[in-house]
Amino acid sequence: MGSLFQELKKKGLAGPHPGFLPTSIHYEVIMGSVAYGTSDDTSDMDVYGFCIPPRDYVFPHLRGEIFGFSKPGARFDQFQKHHILDESAMGGKGRVYDVTIFSIVKFFKLCMDNNPNMIDSLFVPRRCILHSTKVGELVRENRYLFLHKGAWHKFKGYAFSQIHKMRTKNPVGKRKKIIEKFGYDIKFACHVVRLLNEVEQILTEHDLDLERNREQLKAIRRGEWTQRQVEEYFAEKEMELENLYTKSSLPYKPDEKRIQDLLLECLEYHYGNIDDCVVNQDQALRALRDIDQILQKVRGL
Repeated sequence: MGSLFQELKKKGLAGPHPGFLPTSIHYEVIMGSVAYGTSDDTSDMDVYGFCIPPRDYVFPHLRGEIFGFSKPGARFDQFQKHHILDESAMGGKGRVYDVTIFSIVKFFKLCMDNNPNMIDSLFVPRRCILHSTKVGELVRENRYLFLHKGAWHKFKGYAFSQIHKMRTKNPVGKRKKIIEKFGYDIKFACHVVRLLNEVEQILTEHDLDLERNREQLKAIRRGEWTQRQVEEYFAEKEMELENLYTKSSLPYKPDEKRIQDLLLECLEYHYGNIDDCVVNQDQALRALRDIDQILQKVRGL
């Protein structure tokens, strides 16, 4: 089964993109309110995923590029296109898509940093997976490898930014109508509560169920919480989570070696043999030691 991006391309809706992109996507999931179990038929669809670019994009030395000397060649970090209207979707009712496809290298780095959106994309309910190859499944099966205590700092930072926006951002368009109806921006409020609940799961259970608190979030979306309640919730949870952070048995930092090995395994599956792309440091050191021993024997003759 092809990816959503391929379907949008067939309909002429994908817009300008790198030529390799449609056939190199390995993981594509629905995010946002659909993944959190709070959507309705009018909700826009946020789609995240990752692809594997051509070899020389990931390993530029293969095209003779020397870091710090050569003029940098083609790069790919991510493709992003918002407000893609597919009028034929949902039986002619139409659907709006926001699509972001990352390079697998950037995707891994963001996951390793415990970026909330990237972590969420690995833990979406199975029904939200639009497209997943063997590489995609391999990454998803190893999603727990990315979790560490640093999640608290990342999620807290994102939650605080949503609180700040809720307090200060000048509303326009739909946001303005939301504030006129509820007295404050309930979308920012939902993000605040959701982020705190998610990181609590990560710290205590080392797992993440994105739909667990959907009824609570739906209540906020219906306007049943005041802005003051949201801010009090943030203040109380912040203190609780600082304590949970200290007690959590998660590692303080990600295991970069294991994550890098997983990345190389994914790249090897996609490209085939990558011995010409990566130098195995252990093998290289052994080879140098062997050469040194041979030289010492020669000198002794």
